[in-house]
Amino acid sequence: MIKVAVIGLGRFGIELAKRLGNSGVEVIAIDHSDKLVNEVKDDVAIAVRLNATDELALKSQEVDKVDACVISIGENFESALLITVIVKKMGVPKIICRAQSEFHAEIFTQIGATEVIQPEVQAGAHLARLLANPHLEDYLQVGDGYTMIELLTPNQFVGKNLTELSLRSKYSVNVVAVRKRNSEEVEKKTGKIYTTDCVPHPDYQIQESDILLIIGTDQNLARLPTSNT
Repeated sequence: MIKVAVIGLGRFGIELAKRLGNSGVEVIAIDHSDKLVNEVKDDVAIAVRLNATDELALKSQEVDKVDACVISIGENFESALLITVIVKKMGVPKIICRAQSEFHAEIFTQIGATEVIQPEVQAGAHLARLLANPHLEDYLQVGDGYTMIELLTPNQFVGKNLTELSLRSKYSVNVVAVRKRNSEEVEKKTGKIYTTDCVPHPDYQIQESDILLIIGTDQNLARLPTSNT
């Protein structure tokens, strides 16, 4: 079982700890506030109030044996830095720090964080992209300059199959899945609006209600027609 320590139970830390716990991950949730610790205790393996800048206190909860440690302290940068140094010294293989600025993010990286996140910045960027591109249902950056998008079927795609569309040769992108709209009967029975067909057959004929999952570079994805063109 994966074991993760979450240090700092603000709104981000609490949500993370609960979701990890409910996903079957063994979570050690740590904060200096009894109130915040009590808020997550029913959703995680261990919820404990302690001073996370105390190396012995962390070892007493076996933080040195976790697969990953998320340091989500937002209001006390010095404490977050010290905790990062401590868990790095203890040999935790993956250290993820929450940063409130690019400057803080750079410092976390320099002292040994394996990954730095800025939730507010990332959430803002995500929302901006969706608002600026209303034809997108969602997107996921998959690294190395590639993104996977959920694209509402463009009008000019309707009634054509994947072979006819030739998206790979025309746009250098690939359709990896199609989300098909279920019938009213199936939706009422299963509660699911869509069924996902992974790696659809080349002869599959695109329907107006389909959502296409397409992967490619941002530059090539931007060349795709939209549902309004």
